[in-house]
Parts: sequence; C-alpha cells; structure tokens
Amino acid sequence: MTAILMDKTAKVRDLNDAFRRSFVGGRVVITNGTDTLNDADKLALFDLVKGFDAFTADNDPHGEHDFGSIAFKGGRFFWKIDCYDRNLIYHSPDPADLSVTERVLTIMRAEEY
Repeated sequence: MTAILMDKTAKVRDLNDAFRRSFVGGRVVITNGTDTLNDADKLALFDLVKGFDAFTADNDPHGEHDFGSIAFKGGRFFWKIDCYDRNLIYHSPDPADLSVTERVLTIMRAEEY
C-alpha cells in the first residue's frame, strides 16, 4: 500500500470514527426494525454504536471503520457508514474530503441487511 493511499485510508477512518462517536457530521438513519425498539433501548443501542471499537481484519478489511456488529437485547444489530456525494445520489468521489462527502450511518437489525 502506498503512503498516499495509507494517508487517505487513515483520514477516512478518522472521519468515520468522529462521525460514529458523535453522530455529528452526517446523517443517522435507523431501519423500521430498529425503530420498533422503545426510546430507552434505542438510546442504549446508539451508545453501543458510538462506543464500538471491536475492529478486526475480518470486519474491517479496508481499515475504514465503516461497519460493526453488536449483540443487543437478544438480537444482532449492524451499523454501516456509507459515503455519498453531497446530493446523496452517487458514492462520494473522495470520502476523505468533507467538502464533497455526506456520510450516512445506518443502524439496522441483522435480518434487515
């Protein structure tokens, strides 16, 4: 991996982590299945997503910290960060550049994936 690519991956990872930990700097979307949780459980799940740090080569092969799986309330939930262009039509041309990227974090039940 070249130094430039490594730097870009590190920048994307840092931006994804900052967004996921704060829910600031993008949009957070929950699926219908996640929305069936009561408000207290949603907040608890959101805290688990924000605190997620169990990244491995298996669940984070590109090193961008854009996906996680969490056991919660007897079920499994996934969260996923996607990087779109600012109009939310296409993938971002450069996820390391905030001026051309809109991050969307989706939280879903595993069976909704």
